[in-house]
Amino acid sequence: MSSQRSEALAFSLVTGINHAMAKLVDIWDSMGIMEEQRVERMETVKKHIEGLLNDMITEEEALKHRIRTNVITFEKQLDTLCLEMSMDPYKLEEGLTVLQIEKNLRLRVEVLTKEKGDRLKELHGLQQQDKELCLELCVIPYYVPTGSIPSRTQLQEFREHLKTLSEEKKSRAKVFSGLREDIRKLMEDMGQKPETSLEKESVCHGEEIFLLTHENIKALQLLLSQMKVKKESLMNTLAELKERAMCLWNRLEALEQDRTAFQESVQGTLSDQITQWQGEVDRLTVLQKAMLEDVIDKVRQELVALWDKCNQGTEQREPFNAHICDDDFTEELLALHDAELLKVKNYYDQAKPLLEVLHKWEKYWALFQDFEKKANDPNRFSNRGGALLKEAKEKVKVQKMLPKLEEELRTGVESWEKDQGTAFLVQGQRVMTYISTQWEEHKQLRSKEKSERTSKKGEMTTLFKTPTKRAHAVVHRASSLPSKTNWPLYYCGNFFIYLTRQVCS
Repeated sequence: MSSQRSEALAFSLVTGINHAMAKLVDIWDSMGIMEEQRVERMETVKKHIEGLLNDMITEEEALKHRIRTNVITFEKQLDTLCLEMSMDPYKLEEGLTVLQIEKNLRLRVEVLTKEKGDRLKELHGLQQQDKELCLELCVIPYYVPTGSIPSRTQLQEFREHLKTLSEEKKSRAKVFSGLREDIRKLMEDMGQKPETSLEKESVCHGEEIFLLTHENIKALQLLLSQMKVKKESLMNTLAELKERAMCLWNRLEALEQDRTAFQESVQGTLSDQITQWQGEVDRLTVLQKAMLEDVIDKVRQELVALWDKCNQGTEQREPFNAHICDDDFTEELLALHDAELLKVKNYYDQAKPLLEVLHKWEKYWALFQDFEKKANDPNRFSNRGGALLKEAKEKVKVQKMLPKLEEELRTGVESWEKDQGTAFLVQGQRVMTYISTQWEEHKQLRSKEKSERTSKKGEMTTLFKTPTKRAHAVVHRASSLPSKTNWPLYYCGNFFIYLTRQVCS
């Protein structure tokens, strides 16, 4: 279709020139211009037309050359852009004219040039964000080779990196905020004012005071742990003062309403409360000095009760007996009693789990001994209502519990002695020696009782014999016994022996 149009245009051009020449000839004829002049004029027309066409050909040739040059330039630019932007080389479609090739290459260069600018602009923005985050978090900036154009993948990785840093910043900021709030609250509870620069910065309300670094987090965590230890120390001091005040109140027999009134009046921070309780202890200490004899007597009663509670024997109490019997009631004597009482209390607190197990063992040991005594009582078989079965079950339970408790004591005492570096004594004996002694004494008592029963049995057998004839005795199992109203009952092993009244007489 385009070739037909160009042919038509060429034919029209030739026709136009012919018409123009014919018109010129007509004009020349009308003017009476001779042939020679006509030829000259035609030569002039020819030169004008050829000059015009030659100029057009020259311009078009220049355009063609410029287009080819552009193609080469654009190809080079495209190769450079694709290499810089980590893209595959651009491939042209086959069968394209030079003009189409130039146009496609030019448009592609424009697109890639714009994308290059966009990438560099985005990279600059990401680097600014990264710089700020790295400064706050004290981390190494994200590495991007200097002078390079980041690929789409690299930009995506950069964005993911910044997202991770932002989340880390939020996480650290939350940790910082929590630590500072905890430190601030602890200081308020203790009534302590910030002294060091770290403490001052910790309680300051400005959020930009701290860089969100791991080192600063560790510093705040250390400060928080120190504050907790200090608060715990103050709490212990307060508890000791309260305990001391309670002890003095009890010794001085203070009225309950006075105690309650003082406790209700105590307010403020830990430091304030410690000051108030210390004042009360000091006041009670002054009153105590005027009542030394009564106070020391009460301390002695408390000390003896605590000795008993700790199962301490005579040898363990002996070192303090001289002070227990001292009648010279002085502040020094009271201090000695208080020190001994504190020592025994500390021992009780340390050994309380073992003492509780020992108390449990002694409880089951007493039950075991009681069951052993009942086993020798023939009257218990006259009991009804399942008491014997219940007693047998309880006895089995006691027999199972005793060795368990003894093993628990053995392992517990070994561990305790290893930790404390001292022996655990019960009535002056090692605990397993004490238990072995109890078993040995029980064994000896059983042996003695058995000998007494054997001796009694022999006397009874001699009593029922005659010189001429053996007493009649009928031996029955429990399932075939006659009525108890006609027969006296004696217990012997698993059988019942019934004797007639005639034989008894």
